[in-house]
Parts: sequence; structure tokens; C-alpha cells
Amino acid sequence: MKIEIGSIAPDFSLYSSEKQLVSLENYRGKNVVLLFFPLAFTGVCTKELCNVRDNISLYDNSNANVLAISVDSPQTLAKFKEDQKLNFPLLSDFNKVVSEKYGCLYDTFTMGMKGVSKRSAFVIDTKGEIQYAEVLENAGEEPNYRAVTDCLSKLK
Repeated sequence: MKIEIGSIAPDFSLYSSEKQLVSLENYRGKNVVLLFFPLAFTGVCTKELCNVRDNISLYDNSNANVLAISVDSPQTLAKFKEDQKLNFPLLSDFNKVVSEKYGCLYDTFTMGMKGVSKRSAFVIDTKGEIQYAEVLENAGEEPNYRAVTDCLSKLK
């Protein structure tokens, strides 16, 4: 399913790296930057999430919460978050349901792995509407951070 700008973001509840259930509906009234990434501890994923960590004030100043999702287990995400000192929630889509809802799941990834999240970025406004959507086919690319922050600045 392809997510269209202006559509309502599909709701979800996933476990965080802290083993807490996190629901998108709990973020209504705030902007959300929803990032999907293929796998913890890989080069581009680490670079992407550390970029967000280092620039978290850009998101905070836009009344936005960052949520990052992968198909890794909560335990793997907890170690990744600790090692990289990430300052936003990492959510486990181990069953691949949310990645599929958002249209960002590889049928086959590298080395024949099935069902890995595509690197993607979505901006969801305070009403739960999608205002920005970027799904990358090439896992070696990073999201367009400038487009994400420009979209957030228009939502202020």
C-alpha cells in the first residue's frame, strides 16, 4: 500500500527498545517524523540515526517527535540505542505489519533476507495526516533531511 500525502497515517502500536508499547495515537496534537530503517548496526542506518540524534533540536523546535522503526527485535534495538546514544524512541516492527501498512517493506533485501523495512521518512501533522512521504528503494541512500525539516517548518 502506498501512503499518499493528505491521507490519515495508519495507526499502530509497537514495542520500543525499552519494552514499552508505543502507539501513534498517543502523539496526536504533535507533529511526528516517522523513520523506517532496514537494520540496526549497519553503516547507513547508523549514519542516518546519528544524524537525527545530532540534529534533534531541529525536530524539537518544530514540535515534532521522532520515532524510528525497524524489523529488529526490541532487545537488538535497545543495544543499538545504547551504543549510539540515540535520543528518540526505536520501535520494533518484528512482525513487519507496520512496514507493510506504510508501503515500505522489501520483498527481498540483501543476502536473500525477506521482509526488511525500506529506508523511509514520513511527516505526520498534529491531526494525523501525512504531510511528507519518502520511500527509498536504495538502502544506501538517506532520507532528504532538508525536505523533512522544510515540511515541519510549514506546519509551525
